[in-house]
Order: sequence, then structure tokens, then C-alpha cells
Amino acid sequence: MNLALSWNIGYRYWRARKANSFASFITLFAVSGILLGVAALIVVSSVMNGLEGQLKQRILGAVPQLTVYSEKSMDDWQSVASKLVALDKIVAVSPSVSTQAMLQSPGAISAVQIYGIYPEREQQNLAAMSAHFNGSLAALTPGSYHIVLGAELARRLDLSVGDKVRVLSSDGVVYSPLGPVPAQRNFTVAGIFAMGSQVDANLAYVYHDDAQRLMRKKAGEIKQLRLYLNDPFQASAIRDTVVERFNTDGIMVTTSDWRDNYGHLFSAVNMEKNMMSLMLSLIIAVAAFNIVSALVMMVVDKTTDVAVLKTQGLTTASVMGIFMIQGALNALLGLLGGLFVGILVTLNLNTLLAILGVSILGAGQSLPVQLEWSQLSVIVIGTLVVTFLATVYPALRAANVQPASALRYE
Repeated sequence: MNLALSWNIGYRYWRARKANSFASFITLFAVSGILLGVAALIVVSSVMNGLEGQLKQRILGAVPQLTVYSEKSMDDWQSVASKLVALDKIVAVSPSVSTQAMLQSPGAISAVQIYGIYPEREQQNLAAMSAHFNGSLAALTPGSYHIVLGAELARRLDLSVGDKVRVLSSDGVVYSPLGPVPAQRNFTVAGIFAMGSQVDANLAYVYHDDAQRLMRKKAGEIKQLRLYLNDPFQASAIRDTVVERFNTDGIMVTTSDWRDNYGHLFSAVNMEKNMMSLMLSLIIAVAAFNIVSALVMMVVDKTTDVAVLKTQGLTTASVMGIFMIQGALNALLGLLGGLFVGILVTLNLNTLLAILGVSILGAGQSLPVQLEWSQLSVIVIGTLVVTFLATVYPALRAANVQPASALRYE
């Protein structure tokens, strides 16, 4: 195959003004379709990535990403924690205890998941809360019986910082002649956090030892560790490694991660992202079919030229190359235009929405946008593959032109 000759002829055909105006329109339509499809795919994928990232920060920043449970007390948990932090994907390890409880204020009652923590070891978690926090985390001290609530939970119970709330725990129930009596104690609201997600409605924090006393357990006893990861989505991949590390030290443990309570939410977001990408990819596929139509018209228009070239010794592969190059140039033009428009719109999306006066998430809120270069490369490669395959049939049709039949009446 003479690639240089095929390139020169294909490029001249591509640049030449087409006698068939309808073929020109189809070509323009195909290039525009690829441009719009690629641009829309980049913008929508970036917004969906931003929403997923924001959801990950607002929910997984406040709940245990990976939790380890032991039947026996971990007397030397600091040594185990230092070994776990040495693993690549684990950022921090801290003791924890959890219980399901009811919070009762003078005017309302609500279910809640309470986590007992040591604030000084929860820097990874507290950093996610600090952006929207009212009160003082330093008030979580042993014996103070202070509690930190989510904003929505505080609103439901009509509580503010400094108010008293009764906590009734299902753990530590005692049986009396009148029946089971849940463990209960009055706590003082020390702070209110707002993560902007559903955890604001069902999450609360107290000091670890206070939670142990509420549950009628020995204060300071550590049977549960919560692990913070570089990427919470890698929790399932590291679970076995964590269990093996504990087994090496002779500690039998079980594990749970954030997917047990919030996995369905992220699965729904991921499915929505995939479906949006699929629908927008169909735009590119339709544009690729238009490339087929435009090239077939070009082949019909250039049948005589192809016959003459074949009589001059041009090989079948070289003839295919001529028309494949034309299709590839159309695809490349649309792809480059789509990349430019898509990246430009993505980087200035909130500014454009503000100019147009459009507020998708409500007044004062901007769309989270996260442009991922790995995703861009997938879009580029996928577009090139689809459009390349679209040029094969017209090129084969051109290569099968018989010079004798094409030139019979010339």
C-alpha cells in the first residue's frame, strides 16, 4: 500500500468543493454530530463525576469507610493500627463504638446512629465536618456527656447548641418487673454539623467512653476500629488484607464497610452515569453512520476516477486508504472540535449558567464539575474506533470498482 499517495489523493478529495451538495450537507451533518456528541459527553460526564465526588465527600467523609469488629478487647490496638496504616490504601485508624438509639427532645423523638469516638484521633473525619460546623468539637471530653448532631436531625428535634437531649440506647437493656428498660442518659448538644447529605438526619457523635457507659460496657475497652482510606471505593478490595493482618496477630475479626448502608445510593448514581454516557454515545454512533452515507456518495461520485487510478496500477489497499483517510479527517475534525468545545464549556459551566440565569441546584449553589483526563482518553479512543469502522464499508465498495465496467461508456 502506497500510504503517501493515498494520503495525497484522499486529502485533495477531502478539500475539494463537492459537486454533490447533498453529500456536502451529509458530511457537515456528520462532523457536527461528532462535535456535539463528544462535547455533550465530556460535559455530562464531568458533571456526573463532580456529583459523585461530592456525594462521596459528604457521606463517606462522615461515616466509617471500613470497620473492623473483634469479639475480644484489643488491648494492643495501637500496635495493630500502626501496622494497618503502613498499608498503601489506609490513611488513618481510630477506635470507635456504635449503637442505634433514639433521641428524645421536649417536642419530638427520632432514631439515630451514634458513634463513640476519640476526637483527637478523628482528624480525617472532623476535617470533612469543619466546613459547616456550629459549636465546639473540643467539648467531646470523657464524662462530659456531650453530643454532636447532624443539622437535619437537630432541626427535627428543635435543638440548638447547649440544649439537653435524652438518649435511649437499645444496647445495655436491663430487665425489670415492668419489662425491658433501655439504657438512657441526658446529653448536652455540643455541636451541629451540616454535610449536605442524608447523614445530617441520622448521625450523631459522642465521646467513646461516654458511649461505652451509655451501653453499660467497660469504659476504654476497644473492640471496634474504623479505618479511613485513600479511596473509599477500594474498601472491598482491602478487606481481605485487613483480616489477614489481624489473623497474623491472633485476633479474629469481622469487617463491614460503607456499602452496607450506602452502597445502593452510589450504585444508583453509577448506573445513572453509565446510562447518560450510553445515550450520548449514540449521538456519536449516529454521526458515524452519516460518515458512511457521505463516503458512499463520494465513492459513487468518484467511480470513474477510481477506475482510472486502478488502470494506472493503484492497488486495492491504496484505493481503500483514499476513502478511509477522507472519513478519518471528517472524524478527526469533529473530534477536535468536540474536545475544544466540551473542555471549554466544562471549565466555564457555572459561569455560563450564571450568565443565562439558570440555577439547576437552587439559588447560590453551583454544579460540581470534575474533569477526568482518563475519561477524556476513553472518549477519544472510542470515537476514533467507531468512526474508523464506519469508513471500512465505503472503502471496500470503492476498492471493488471494476475499471472495465466503470469506463465502458466513458
